[in-house]
Formats: sequence, C-alpha cells, structure tokens
Amino acid sequence: MTTIDTFDPDVPLFVRSGINLASAGLGAKAISATDEFFAPLERMLDDGPAIFYPDRFDDHGKWMDGWETRRRRGSGHDHAVIRLAAAGRLLGFDVDTSHFTGNFAPAVRIEACTCPQGEPGADQNWVEILPNAPLGPSSHHYFPCKSYELWTHLRIHIYPDGGIARLRAYGVPELDPSNHGQDEIDLAAALNGGRVLAFSDAHYGDFRRLLSPGRGVTMADGWETRRRREPGYDWMVVALGARGRIDRVVVDTHLFKGNFPDSCSFRAADLSEFGDGLTDALVTSSMFWEELLPRQKLQGDTIHEFTDEVIDIGPVTHVRFNIHPDGGVSRLRLFGRPAWRG
Repeated sequence: MTTIDTFDPDVPLFVRSGINLASAGLGAKAISATDEFFAPLERMLDDGPAIFYPDRFDDHGKWMDGWETRRRRGSGHDHAVIRLAAAGRLLGFDVDTSHFTGNFAPAVRIEACTCPQGEPGADQNWVEILPNAPLGPSSHHYFPCKSYELWTHLRIHIYPDGGIARLRAYGVPELDPSNHGQDEIDLAAALNGGRVLAFSDAHYGDFRRLLSPGRGVTMADGWETRRRREPGYDWMVVALGARGRIDRVVVDTHLFKGNFPDSCSFRAADLSEFGDGLTDALVTSSMFWEELLPRQKLQGDTIHEFTDEVIDIGPVTHVRFNIHPDGGVSRLRLFGRPAWRG
C-alpha cells in the first residue's frame, strides 16, 4: 500500500489531509509582486517539483524555477499577492526553496484576506496567519496555520529579497450547503474538497491531477500505474469533499490510448463516524465496502459515463476506485447530491 503521508516521514499530516489551494493547476493565480527580475511569481505556483538546469540562462541571468527578486540595495523587503484556487480554510504551508542555495529568501511571513469579488485594493485589510519564520537553502519548510477563517488571497513577504521555488498552501475548500442546495456536484473534485488518501501504485504522472478540473493535457496529467506483472489489480481510495449520494460516475481515459485500463469498478462506504484518520485497517476494509459500480469495460481516449449502472447504496464519504489490471486514467468525476447532516 502507498499512502500520501508515507512518502516522507517528515511530511506533516496537513499535507495529506489538505488540498493545495495555491496550485496553478487548480486555478490559483499570481496577482502582483514588488519585483520579479530573475524569475516570475507564477512559477512559484507550478504543480510539479522545481527543476534545476545547470546551464540555462536568460537575459536577466541564471534561470530559476520559482519566484526570485533582484538583490535589494535599499531598505524594505519584497512581497507578492496570489489568489487561491478556491476560498478555503488553511491548515499549513510548504515553503520550498529547492535549488535556491545562495539566493534563497532568508525569512518569510504570510498574510491573508477575504476578497470574493475582484482583487485586493490598496485599502484591503490583511491578517497575519504565519508570523516571520526563518528559511534555509534548498529545503522544504513546513509551517502549520492556526487560522480558521475563510481566505481567498495570500500576501507573501520575503525578507529582504531572494527566491522561493514553490509555495503550497494546504487547506480545505469551502463547500457551503447553502451554495448548493439539492444541485448535483462533483463530490470527488479537489476544488470541492475531494482528495486521494491511498493507492496501490502511481509510477507515472501526477495522481493528484485525477481530481482536478478540465481534461488532461498530457499522459503525465493524471494517474497511471506501472505495468502489472503479477495477479491482482490497481486501486485508489478517495475521500469525498462531502458526504453524499453518488448517482453518476465519469471515468475519462483522455490521451491514454495504448495504456488505458481494461475495466474499472467502484466500492464505497459511509465513514462519517470514523473521523479523518487514515489507517491500514481502513484501506484493507475498502476491499469489502459495498459495491457502487460493478465492473465496466473501458476504452482508450474516451469519456465513459455511467448512470444506470450505479447502485444506490445511500450516502457515502469514501470511494475505492479499482482499475483492472492496471493503466492510466486522466480524470475521475463522482457526481451526486450532498447529504448534509443536521
């Protein structure tokens, strides 16, 4: 079994339990920066890990994969504003200075605001949610966030200048019952709070993109397993953004033509009484959850929509997605209606 929080024993829980709301792939945007001389702010929001090219230079100097300001010669410090992919409550940050060795920002401070319409103006009220914290060279820096308010924008201060490769702002997107009523929504969408808890294998691509909006751009933009050379099949466990009754399943194998799964099936369970913890027992039990969708044949580079085949098993919180025997899937949608608890 592979689970997200076991990639690295030093990775905190909020990385697994939260959605990166500073993800460009989910819709986060770079709004403004005091300086972007060496590298633009938008690179800091890229989904992939930072890359280093030893011999790559541009008109401004060494090409760096992140946000980097020029050397400050006066007083003050640099700062930048980003819009989160969705309004949400933040759990923690990963401020990554990978490949920034002699040019990293020595310290960071983060503020937040709520500005649902448009972008923050000069008179915007900002609230500090991460006090001044030291940074080191070429490292991930994890900081929990103690704020429980709903935020739409972040302002990142670096002291006095320098570079940050990636900013990850892990949180929980807002999914307000009053905003949805009885309308059908994608309960598995990352922007609705859906997240991958565990999987058998994810050798290729970026499995997190499976729950992202839009369609895949390349085969790397989705979940793909290695070629299975032993009996069995591959699987993934997904926590829904809200407890709900699933009535439509969409499996998109876009761009997977010679490596799509032969078939797929789904099981699901209502684990709302068991909290948010992930244990080996939970993953093991997923093999015996109720059948949501019996095994269905798949085709390459195709959107598969299943409605009549979906079994009504009532409200659920978790889904096990099985692919037989292996292969790649670009996007997964689990449409239904939230079953809000009183």
